[in-house]
Amino acid sequence: MIDIHCHILPGVDDGPQKQSDTFAMLAQAIEDGVTDIIATPHHRNRKYVNDKKDVLADVDKLNSFIKEHQLPITVHPGQEVRIYGEIVEDAQRDEILTLAGTTKYVLVELPSSQVPAYTERVLYEMMVAGMIPIIAHPERNSAIVEDPGKLFRLINQGALSQVTAASVAGDFGKKIQRFSMELLEHHLAHFMASDAHDTEYRGFAMTKALKALHHAHDHDFGVLENAANLLKGDPLFLNPPVEIKPKGFWSKILSR
Repeated sequence: MIDIHCHILPGVDDGPQKQSDTFAMLAQAIEDGVTDIIATPHHRNRKYVNDKKDVLADVDKLNSFIKEHQLPITVHPGQEVRIYGEIVEDAQRDEILTLAGTTKYVLVELPSSQVPAYTERVLYEMMVAGMIPIIAHPERNSAIVEDPGKLFRLINQGALSQVTAASVAGDFGKKIQRFSMELLEHHLAHFMASDAHDTEYRGFAMTKALKALHHAHDHDFGVLENAANLLKGDPLFLNPPVEIKPKGFWSKILSR
């Protein structure tokens, strides 16, 4: 399996703080069936800045350890970029890392409680500039949970999104699990990744999530294929997005 969103580099953000923590995460990832990890430390989220050159150096150092110990896993460079108005300008200055460093995909994080008013403009500008934004963990954004139409409009515009394995597995509760499944069912999510930060509270859960998907739907909505194809540079498995209809009282009013 390919994990496109993981905080595995030691001492750079709110992921592992020591090398030994990172090594434990690698062991857990291998046990979970992960063969490739894209390291995505937080970038420009008001607390952490992880410059491209520093991430590349840290990934090289980690891969040297992996090679030395003959571990069956490879780490690739990336960033989880908090959305801000100058992403395109910084990308043109070669300060933004695409996923795996050689693709056109950029992992973009929204604030957990809102979809900023400038989001549509920034994502559109990214796509005009040749980048494809992948919105990280929309199922944990309270504004999107309240109004999934916010995500639909962004996906319909050409953005993609990634749900968290622990969300799909039910580790964040039944409500988030159901919403994650809905996003996949409506083609509003295209990848599943660990967003792992440690081995105890924010681990990988990829196999557990796949079991939940197959139990509920007998397939994985192409999330494994998409991650593999992203890394190889092959076309993704995509379907046109479907808007999630409002529920309860308002669905009856709006359907009249």
